[in-house]
This record gives sequence, C-alpha cells and structure tokens, in this order.
Amino acid sequence: MLLNAATTTSDSSSLEPIVEETAAAVTLFTATTVRIVVTIVIGIVVALVLRHLLHRLTLRVMKASEPLVRFGQVAARTANVSLGAGLVERREQRAETLNSVLGSAINVIVGSIVALLVMKELGWDIGPLLTSVGVVGIALAFGAQSLVKDVLSGIFMLFEDQYGIGDLVDFGTVSGTVEAVGLRVTRVRDTGGTLWYLRNGEILRVGNQSQGWTRAVVDVRVGPEADIDATRGILLATATALATDPDFAETKTFGDPGVTFAEDFAAGTTQLRVVVKTQPGEQAGVASELRRRIRLALAEAGIPLATT
Repeated sequence: MLLNAATTTSDSSSLEPIVEETAAAVTLFTATTVRIVVTIVIGIVVALVLRHLLHRLTLRVMKASEPLVRFGQVAARTANVSLGAGLVERREQRAETLNSVLGSAINVIVGSIVALLVMKELGWDIGPLLTSVGVVGIALAFGAQSLVKDVLSGIFMLFEDQYGIGDLVDFGTVSGTVEAVGLRVTRVRDTGGTLWYLRNGEILRVGNQSQGWTRAVVDVRVGPEADIDATRGILLATATALATDPDFAETKTFGDPGVTFAEDFAAGTTQLRVVVKTQPGEQAGVASELRRRIRLALAEAGIPLATT
C-alpha cells in the first residue's frame, strides 16, 4: 500500500511540469493568435477608413475644380444646359480613377505594415528584412525616377482636369483627340489617324479646345477696290444669321459674332477676320459653314475676293 501511494505521488509530481508547460504553450499560442487577429482586423479597419476619407476628399477636390468656374457668364449658362451631364460624368470618371489607384496604394502600404507586425508576433527577426526593403526602395527610387514623375504628373493632371477623353488638345508637338488617359501615359489620335503615346511627365504644356468655349475664325481677304465698310457689314450680317440659325444656335454657337476691321494689309489687299464663339469641338464645322455663306454673300453683293 505504501509502495502504491509513493508511486502515485511520484507520477503526479512528474506530470506537473508537463502540464504546466502545455498550459503555458497553449496560453502563449492563444495570446499570439489573438494579437495577430486583432492586428489584421485593425489593419482592415484602417484601410477602409482611409479609403473612405480618400473618396470623400477626391469628390470634394473634383467638385471644387469644376471647369464651369473658368467659363464666362454666357458660356456657363449655355454649358449648364448642354454640358452639365457630361461634366458630371467626367468628374465621376476622374474620381473613380484616382480612388482606384490611390486606394490600391493604401491597401499595399497598410497590408505591408500588417504583414510585418504579424511576422514580429510570430517571432521572426524583421530587422534584416526592413534593411533589405530600404535598400531595394532606394534602388527603385533612383532607377524609376521617370516612372514616378509620370505617375505624379498624371495624378495632378486628373485633379486639375487639364484634359479628358474626347477633348481636342494641342501638346505642342502633337495635337488631336484624346482617346485614353492614364496615370503614366496619355493616348492621342491626330487628324491623320496616327495614335500617339505621350508620357505624362514629358507633357509641358496643354492647349485644350474642348473646355468652356472656342472660336470659329474665318479670314476674308478682299481687293483694294472693295468697300471695307460695306464688306464688314455683309460679313457681320452673315455671321449673325449663322449664329441665330436654329440649326446652330444654343447647340453649336452662342454670343454675338464679331468682325475685326482691317486685320491686315498686304499687296494691295485687305484682310478682315470673322469670329464666332462656339461650343467645344464645333469650331471646325461652324467655320466651314461660315466660309460657304460668306462666299455666297460676297458674290451676291458683287464684292470679289482677293486673288493673291
């Protein structure tokens, strides 16, 4: 009996360290798991909050940079009717693009931080990893300067609404219609049909003919025998008739036309310039119709055009 009791006491005492170690391991595992889960949950919440704040900030910036503030009063009233829906759609596209790109950046940054914290909780030494990441980051920063420049230029271009898809633009060396806008590259189709790829970081100037309003300009050169005042009156009447034509008014033209007096003298001829304010993208069609009407009106009045 005494032997059995002693044996039982010895077995119990030998199991106690194992039980304590197991309990400690379970406690440590549970605590580590809880911390990892909490870290991941906090990371997800932070990412969602940052994306929500980014979305609200982007919408406010887009609304504040609405191109209508740059219009004249007459152009703004007309644009509210004919361009309002397009401007809203364009603003939404810009906001969606920026939210997508910057939101992805937020996910990568927050995800990387959470991954490092989880690795630390698992007992990994993240010091060498951080050093390696820093070295790689510096190398990429030096090697991808042009890429960073292009992306930053693309972000500011979208924020400022310098141009958008469908705009008729002039970049100095290339002019045409914008077919696609990205953070790194802009695609432009010129009048000859060639598709140009322009890096945003290399675009130094932008002439946009599709924002607010444009002008249809027609130069008329008459001979020295022409009555300048009469010719100017015919040109102004012709341009006014075009601007008030139901097929052009409100949808293609607005405002009062103008005719400059004696724009240029050369070799005994006089050049007058007819200017009609048009809706964006309509200047070519309006100018073509204006030339046709001017030629007919001058021929009917017996005023010949200059031959040189």
